[in-house]
Amino acid sequence: MSTLFLRTLRDDPADAEVPSHKLLVRAGYVRRTAPGVYSWLPLGLRVLKAVENVVREEMSAIGAQEILLPALLPRDPYESTGRWTEYGDSLFRLKDRKGADMLLGPTHEELFTQLVKGEYSSYKDLPVILYQIQSKYRDEERPRAGILRGREFVMKDAYSFDLDDDGLKTSYNAHREAYQKIFRRLEVSYVIVAATSGAMGGSASEEFLAESEVGEDTFVRCLDSGYAANVEAVITPAPAPIPFDGLPEAKVHDTPDTPTIETLVQWANATFEHTYGGYDTLKNVMVKIRQPGGDWEITGIGVPGDREVDMKRLEAAVEPAEVELLTDEDFAANPFLVKGYIGPKGLAANGIKYLVDPRVVDGTSWITGADESGKHYVDLVAGRDFTPDGTVEAAEVRDGDPSPDGKGPLVSAKGIEIGHIFQLGQKYTNAFEVDVLGESGKPVRLTMGSYGVGVSRLVAVIAEQCHDEKGLRWPRSVAPFAVHLVIANKDEAAITGAHELAEDLDAAGLSVLLDDRKASPGVKFKDAELLGMPVVVVVGRGYANGTIEIRDRFTGETTEVAVGDAVAEVTAAARG
Repeated sequence: MSTLFLRTLRDDPADAEVPSHKLLVRAGYVRRTAPGVYSWLPLGLRVLKAVENVVREEMSAIGAQEILLPALLPRDPYESTGRWTEYGDSLFRLKDRKGADMLLGPTHEELFTQLVKGEYSSYKDLPVILYQIQSKYRDEERPRAGILRGREFVMKDAYSFDLDDDGLKTSYNAHREAYQKIFRRLEVSYVIVAATSGAMGGSASEEFLAESEVGEDTFVRCLDSGYAANVEAVITPAPAPIPFDGLPEAKVHDTPDTPTIETLVQWANATFEHTYGGYDTLKNVMVKIRQPGGDWEITGIGVPGDREVDMKRLEAAVEPAEVELLTDEDFAANPFLVKGYIGPKGLAANGIKYLVDPRVVDGTSWITGADESGKHYVDLVAGRDFTPDGTVEAAEVRDGDPSPDGKGPLVSAKGIEIGHIFQLGQKYTNAFEVDVLGESGKPVRLTMGSYGVGVSRLVAVIAEQCHDEKGLRWPRSVAPFAVHLVIANKDEAAITGAHELAEDLDAAGLSVLLDDRKASPGVKFKDAELLGMPVVVVVGRGYANGTIEIRDRFTGETTEVAVGDAVAEVTAAARG
């Protein structure tokens, strides 16, 4: 360690919010270069490469072949698929000296597709799986949590090319199993959830989420059935329509000072004998939606009043369009939108698109805005008094909601996305007309799958799941070194013995980090705990009596062994 490029810090970095960010910086694994951009120092790079190696081994096991595409890409392929526009502000765009548009690659479906189109022309060449491990770039508006959510990150992206859907399913399942092996080897606690495809497109889609309280993704699961999904992908079970016969006529009531659901419910309970709740009201949230390259379109989103609109669910539902809440300026420009009193009838009269929660089925009766200040409709019936333009999954998903499979309630948790697999189908092969000559002699359009693993993010995820109050605790599969050997004795014989032990362990096939610094034993012990190698060996005072200490970083157990047995005992401990 006396020559290792390493500086540990005693204090947490000022901008760090989550444990992995704090510890990886304090332990000298990474250093911030710019917001969302980090340099990898020697110890951090060893962990990153170890993760890469696990990924490579499992990808090779399913027959995938590694290539490397450029990170600096031309505009044209992304224009062909519409993603030059769809990615919006998250794309790093630049021009070369001749004025040609370029970008830093956020993902490489277009390039992989063009590559296969140029190289393969016969069904005999298929199927094929290609992958790369490479830096990606996305201009995150608010990069945070260190390498968990950066603007530059290392990712493994793989793509399968098959002749038909059956082949695609086979490739998809092979990746699904490979990912489970990868995360088991990395000792990551994770869950597989149904997901939306987003800007990637395609049909079937699943995410691998590492369970973590600091995760930005919320997922739900049914403990009774095993159902699990990202909240963006949850499909709300819609109730059966209700007959209109016998339902009371809708009437407008004066409801002064009732601009919120809470005040509206209070008014209803004070006015009528029936007991009302927020679930009896229809909340109308106004947004504007813009398709790629299009203009903003004002849209009303109707949800039961006891629920909020989840913007992430709404964004996923209208992908690849952008969506924003209306501003005060938007309301001023559209005076028929009366804040707190907006209703379906006024939206329809003014040609505003209106989408509702799946629970708003024909025959359901609502208290909702009458489009005048201080006035609401009571008993406004869907399908009789108003007809929405469609449904949208935008309402929040809550603990206790029924599982879409009908087998129990949902419970929520937080997770960090570490992998995502898609059955893309022919979105990209259609865009580039990727055909091969089929066995029948006719052209066959290829079908694709896309499979990503966040390699650099996994380093942070492992740090999140494998640490204690003292520092990091790396699993053996990714630890920078198998053994951290601390010299805690100034006696020349002990120093010589420690160096000899390090050489013997190296000869036995173990990587060893030898702390030969002149720092105090207390400093060395703290650094050993902070750096997090799975096995710490201490050559200390006991050396004079013929013993050394072996400390298990995970369990905290300390064992004294004879110097003569040190190599065998340390090797056994390091290999688990």
